[in-house]
Amino acid sequence: MSADPPSAERPGQAESVGLAEPPPSAGDDPPEGDGPAGAADRPPPRRPRGNPGRRAVEWLVIAAVAVGVALVIRVYVVQTFYIPSPSMTPTLKVGDRILVNKFAYRFHGVGRGDIIVFRRPPAEDCGTPVADLVKRVIGLPGETILDKNGTMYIDGKVLAQPWLPKNDPNTYTPSFGPVKIGANSYFVMGDDRAVSCDSRYWGTVSRSLIVGKVEMRIWPFDRIAFF
Repeated sequence: MSADPPSAERPGQAESVGLAEPPPSAGDDPPEGDGPAGAADRPPPRRPRGNPGRRAVEWLVIAAVAVGVALVIRVYVVQTFYIPSPSMTPTLKVGDRILVNKFAYRFHGVGRGDIIVFRRPPAEDCGTPVADLVKRVIGLPGETILDKNGTMYIDGKVLAQPWLPKNDPNTYTPSFGPVKIGANSYFVMGDDRAVSCDSRYWGTVSRSLIVGKVEMRIWPFDRIAFF
């Protein structure tokens, strides 16, 4: 065991034997080591563990809020749809998934050339009934539409259709019309005119049936596109 250090190196002792240190003044900090014995070695207090039941309730509330937000977004803002038929080929193919903006037409009107999703019109009878359909808007309210030998006319003027590929026999439109489009109604057609069952067969689509505007194709990844 080593010898004790000189008295001058011991904390809390005076340099001269027999002389006591003056008491600390009122505003001085107490010297080190003046606290209760063993206070420095005392482990920090443990944090109380949370109540498992309370934590479960908190997670349930968070999950419920997340589900609620997702439902609000799905009902009022955006929704994804699956393409089950080839009526919009080559723009949309069977198996594609699309993102529909349900809020779009709250800020502006339905435009010619828009691809829209709408609820099944009462007169639609094209095989197995489906709840929603996707087509392209060709004619607007109040217009007269007709086709002569593959050339589309709106109010007597030739309609350019830049959304259709050129020299594709599936996009050739057989003659029909004329059709007068009523108020708040739209004449819609599929891009694959040879197989699409659309307004040529069951009439126009009421504005109240429109779910929203197709903004983009989100699947497959190698064919992601905006419309």
